[in-house]
Amino acid sequence: MSAMDELLNEQRREMIMSFVKEPQYKPMKLKEMAYLLQVSSGDRGVFRKILTELVEEGKLEVDTAGRYRTPERGVYLGTFIGNAKGFGFVEVEGEKEDIFISADSVNGALNGDKVLAKVSEVKTGNRREGIITKIVERGTTQIVGTFQKSKNYGFVVSDNRKFTKDIFIPKEHTKNAMDGHKVVVKITKYGDDVHNPEGHVVEILGHVNDPGVDIISVVRALNIPDEYPKLVMKQVESVPEEIDSNDIGGRLDLRDVQMVTIDGEDAKDLDDAISLSRTEKGYQLGVHIADVSHYVQEGSPLDKEALKRGTSVYLVDRVIPMLPHALSNGICSLNQGVDRLALSCIMDIDKKGKVVGHKIAETVVRIDKRMSYTSVKKILEDHDEEECSKYKELVPMFELMLEVSEAIRERRTKRGSIDFDFPESKILLDKKGIPYDIKPYEHNCATKLIEDFMLMANETIAEDFFWQELPFVYRTHEPPAQDKIEHLSTMLANFGYFIKNTGEELHPKEFQKLLGKIEGMPEEALISRLTLRSMKQAKYTVECTGHFGLAAKYYCHFTSPIRRYPDLQIHRIIKENLHGKLNEKRIKHYERILNGVADSCSKTERRAEEAEREVDKLKKVQYMTAHIGEVFEGTISGITSWGMYVELPNTVEGMVSVNSLIDDYYYYDEENFKMIGRNTKKEYNLGQRVSIKVENADMETRTIDFSIVEEEVQ
Repeated sequence: MSAMDELLNEQRREMIMSFVKEPQYKPMKLKEMAYLLQVSSGDRGVFRKILTELVEEGKLEVDTAGRYRTPERGVYLGTFIGNAKGFGFVEVEGEKEDIFISADSVNGALNGDKVLAKVSEVKTGNRREGIITKIVERGTTQIVGTFQKSKNYGFVVSDNRKFTKDIFIPKEHTKNAMDGHKVVVKITKYGDDVHNPEGHVVEILGHVNDPGVDIISVVRALNIPDEYPKLVMKQVESVPEEIDSNDIGGRLDLRDVQMVTIDGEDAKDLDDAISLSRTEKGYQLGVHIADVSHYVQEGSPLDKEALKRGTSVYLVDRVIPMLPHALSNGICSLNQGVDRLALSCIMDIDKKGKVVGHKIAETVVRIDKRMSYTSVKKILEDHDEEECSKYKELVPMFELMLEVSEAIRERRTKRGSIDFDFPESKILLDKKGIPYDIKPYEHNCATKLIEDFMLMANETIAEDFFWQELPFVYRTHEPPAQDKIEHLSTMLANFGYFIKNTGEELHPKEFQKLLGKIEGMPEEALISRLTLRSMKQAKYTVECTGHFGLAAKYYCHFTSPIRRYPDLQIHRIIKENLHGKLNEKRIKHYERILNGVADSCSKTERRAEEAEREVDKLKKVQYMTAHIGEVFEGTISGITSWGMYVELPNTVEGMVSVNSLIDDYYYYDEENFKMIGRNTKKEYNLGQRVSIKVENADMETRTIDFSIVEEEVQ
């Protein structure tokens, strides 16, 4: 089906749904609907197909007489989220409240399935309760789990505890897997209330104790591609190792301009470089970004694979790149001392950090030095004599960078930009993949100045294209929902902090003021995380609705096309615009595809974040297995009816079960976020420092159990 046919069918779907939702609509058969909607006889087949799809998706129902109607009131289309105990919830898009599904009302639904749920009058707590009436679409076609062998068959226990049933594997489809093997299983039958699902082993990843198997299991479970198709690798064969002199013609030649890259020591995909000079009225800042779109043409195998991946995935022991290494570490990487093609945003900035003019150009650059954050920090913060001497020709530019960065940051702070600065962890592994230390990532002046320059370029590009009214992909962040703000306000009150909550849309300055008050306080990390959790997630959209967290009216992702597809996508638009090729045909083309691109990139970003989070979690559990019985100091980071979460300084979080508090019978004071002893009246509060003992670390469930050994650390 062509893109035009897809667009036409989407319009037909919208027409049908608008028609059946009209107040005067009465259920009718296909023939009657086709007549009233003036569907030609030649289009009847397509019309029937669309109606069938809408029924399968749960958006329409068809009764025994063949009449179509919208689902009865109280029936919702959503995604089933299973729980290891058998019950689950249905998440409905646009609904604040999930629907609780008891174990006997699941009716064969499995985690991730698209379902129809009918809400009953019964409520569980404050949550609606319902029953699943139809499985519209299966959400899982394969799972990753641990194989258990029997004489004539096998079973696979899913790694995902929300997938609550073991998978039965006939002997002829076990692929000779042995006990303890991590395997990928393709589901062939989904079972029912009586029968387990069935499947075939399609890949053996290795034994559960083999190095790296735990991480590749996460990668496979989330369907993250980690190998490139043959067509892609064939295209890579034609990628040059050095730029062609013919490609330089017509580009702005910046090879004599002093510029550097500043990255982490182990970075290999260097996609941004900085140049900076003082001018009569302020500064000229150049942000030079690898011209990846020159080598990755739209619609090519490389491009399709890059869109499928959406982003590079950074895990503790590996990077799964969006683009093959020949590009990401080779011709597209802005390596020191070699000519590279770039797309540059050159900004004139006044002394107060405001962009007063800019130029976007295709350029050719040559990096003078590949710098690390550590080296630049040594020069600017530590004034290290050896480092300053080693890079003496660059020191004046670094000092100027700090000056400009501070001006930009001050301006951004004044408008209300929120700067979350809580510790992130770096997990260090030995050669066998076993974690031996967990350290906080260091944020210093060097990381901050690069962040400031990248944000400035992203805002400048976004504003430029917004006012040109051209199709584009923006990075947007909506204000937090009112119920989340109310919840946060209640928690903050326990610490003696308040945010101005009038019920109207909150300004980001309120969060900024809060973070300023807690800076340097013991509860800073906890409150920062609680505040972050109250926020909505940023996403990619074709509408420029602003970025709440940055307090920015215009924002996009322009600076990382090696590792993010949205950046690559807008580079193409920018370059076509520079060459005057954005005619009506190309504008319509982008209007047709960009919604899908933005949606796909938002989803792959979530997938990458989930992979990173799950891998960090399992490695933290593995790290704590070596510390069972030891005592640590931590902070109560969460309280629920079943216990308290305690976070250690190294960012490891564990649970103190309410049942382990044996000195009294404790209950959860939900209104004040406290755990209170009924007899002793002893209280445990959010942010309270406690001493804990590590009782258990379970690799299968990825959970850590603590017990309290002292009442409170003074």
